[in-house]
Amino acid sequence: METLKQSFQREGYIFIPGFLSKEEVDEVNDKMEQFIKDKVPGMATGHAMYEDKSNTATLKQMQDLNLYDPYFEAMLSNSRFKEMAEILLEEKVIGKTLEYFNKPPRIGAPTPPHQDGHYFKIKPANAVTMWMALENVDGENGCLHYVKGSHLKGLRPHGRTKTIGFSQGITDYGKEEDIETAIPAKPGDLLIHLALTIHRADGNTSNTRTRKAIGLIYYGESAQEDIEAKTAYQKILAAENYAKA
Repeated sequence: METLKQSFQREGYIFIPGFLSKEEVDEVNDKMEQFIKDKVPGMATGHAMYEDKSNTATLKQMQDLNLYDPYFEAMLSNSRFKEMAEILLEEKVIGKTLEYFNKPPRIGAPTPPHQDGHYFKIKPANAVTMWMALENVDGENGCLHYVKGSHLKGLRPHGRTKTIGFSQGITDYGKEEDIETAIPAKPGDLLIHLALTIHRADGNTSNTRTRKAIGLIYYGESAQEDIEAKTAYQKILAAENYAKA
């Protein structure tokens, strides 16, 4: 575990294969299918997003599943995920949200390079995002790409994108230092990154495969919301008439 923590602090992310067993992943997938069937029609505006609003089969993202279902609330707040977050951040954590991500075949859009800390608006930026594959994810259907050590270089400038669910992306991405590592994943594999770690994903070019995953966000207890920065950010989004990511 100490070696894992050292790697996490050095690289800004870690990869843990088989964090959940096949049986556990099957259960999550079953619960997710039922959630989509039962809960999505009644979700608040902005909590369910589609690549094509006229086609419910293009569901690409859901937020705050923990607010709608006790199963996902327990996964966020009373689980091995939370325990791992506390180990890595070396303090008590607060589970903020559990999300669902998908990239529908052919039309699943790329995720722009970004740092989650830009969205979080917290000081210090002591938070982690966990991303777990629910099916095989590779270069064809949009695996994650990380920039090693990018969390050590501060917050980069972000600006508006046209990507639903990720309204802000790094505006000066593509520097010599932005060397990426692509990480394919199997069901149950877990990726964890710090709030300032740069990451992105390609679109889904497959004709038949989806790219389903869940995300869990934890703030360390030391992290405090920067009200001034958050207010300014919301004003920008409102002025752009663009949905908050």
